Amino acid sequence: PRRSRRRKSIAIAYESGQGDGAEQGASEPQRPRWEPRDWRQQLERIREMRRSRDAPVDEMGVQKCYDSSAPPQVMRYQVLLSLMLSSQTKDQVTSAAMLRLRQHGLTVDSILQMDDATLGQIIYPVGFWRNKVKYIKQTTAILKEKYGGDIPRTVEELVQLPGVGPKMAHLAMNIAWDSVSGIAVDTHVHRITNRLKWVKKETRYPEETRVALEDWLPRDLWREINWLLVGFGQQTCLPVNPRCNECLNQDICPAAKRL
Repeated sequence: PRRSRRRKSIAIAYESGQGDGAEQGASEPQRPRWEPRDWRQQLERIREMRRSRDAPVDEMGVQKCYDSSAPPQVMRYQVLLSLMLSSQTKDQVTSAAMLRLRQHGLTVDSILQMDDATLGQIIYPVGFWRNKVKYIKQTTAILKEKYGGDIPRTVEELVQLPGVGPKMAHLAMNIAWDSVSGIAVDTHVHRITNRLKWVKKETRYPEETRVALEDWLPRDLWREINWLLVGFGQQTCLPVNPRCNECLNQDICPAAKRL
């Protein structure tokens, strides 16, 4: 069958490139790392489409939700809280909730002194707001007791906090600590990288996608990729009815013809 012939011809071509040294016991050269077809061109075109920086994530994303004039410890706490609120919630809703919280004085102590009903009223209508009230209170108490009111500075410790997942942890490291610990993969990044075939085989979960991307994507792009793809997913590569006719990658996107 055609498939087996193709595999065999690739193997023969690779072996023939090794020369006689392979027969004489020389160590086998390292295979080139896998990378997706056309990814650099696709990335450049996405950068071009994102040049105006006018997506919701640009104007109301987590990096815009904290008080930049607050003391560093308070600022980092606000970053973490905005990330917790942002889960399964539109940027506009998260931004509005954070603004209301900041009007009440958003610090570790102010949240610990606030009763659950008041906190719920302030953050409503973020997604799963009742659970988030519980997580925020639990996490804030841990930060006060274990970290002196600051947030942890490792991904491993951050994901131990109630209501904090890997994506939030990597974004917290990036925004709060200015440290690139990994690629932050949300539903937009997960969806788009699968459509572009930036994963060797289709992935089912964002965390699976993160591992697959970190295996080949150059580390100097890790900080940029979340912001870039989230905005692209909000404006062009939509979950339903993506605007392929407006996309500069239409001719080199594996998913464009199917959608």
